[in-house]
Amino acid sequence: MSERLWYLKRCDLFQRLSPEQLASVESRSRMRECPRGTPIYLPADYANGVLLLAKGRVKIGSFTEEGKQTILTFIEPGELFGELALMGTEEREEYAEAVEKSTVLLIPNEVMQQLLAENPAVSLGITKLFGLRRQRIERRLKYLLFRSNRERLVHLLLELAEQYGQRTGAGVELRIKLSHQDLASIVGSTRETVTVVLGELQSEGRLQLGRRKIILTDIAQLAESVSIPVPRLRGA
Repeated sequence: MSERLWYLKRCDLFQRLSPEQLASVESRSRMRECPRGTPIYLPADYANGVLLLAKGRVKIGSFTEEGKQTILTFIEPGELFGELALMGTEEREEYAEAVEKSTVLLIPNEVMQQLLAENPAVSLGITKLFGLRRQRIERRLKYLLFRSNRERLVHLLLELAEQYGQRTGAGVELRIKLSHQDLASIVGSTRETVTVVLGELQSEGRLQLGRRKIILTDIAQLAESVSIPVPRLRGA
């Protein structure tokens, strides 16, 4: 089995494809290695296909007119991104950057369009992908508009706990390494403000900070402070 085919079979969206369909996608896809910190695509780049993250982690973001960076979401292995290319968009609207050393597969638009036409499960999966990503971004925008810096940051920490949290003896550790600037770019704040709020939460005993490491020591109290249910950890 080729490396590209193995990565494709790991993607939930492609698991119901026939061996012939998988082989066709594999033969027409291109694999690319991306060192940490390098762009995978930029706004206004030609949207020539959908990408599958095989290894590593990727962040999707945008820039304001003033050049300020906003992080919209993180992509994990086995996930597709750049899916707006399927809507007929000729140019990328956001940027994608490798957060750590990553391997991506580019699946050309014509290949994906053929799959959508031939396989209802793939079409439904893409529709769900659009919906879930939009729901996540809209929920975050609601907090950006109507919440304080502290509430926005706490809400983000709880969202990250749901996606990347792992229980330890000290609490729930976020298994994703983000700088204070990364956190600020997600919640629409400044690095200085995020540093102050994290310090306050640590002084209150609600979390512990390390080098790019955060442990939520009282996740229930944090959730109560922003009036949302306690997040359910993956695998819990």
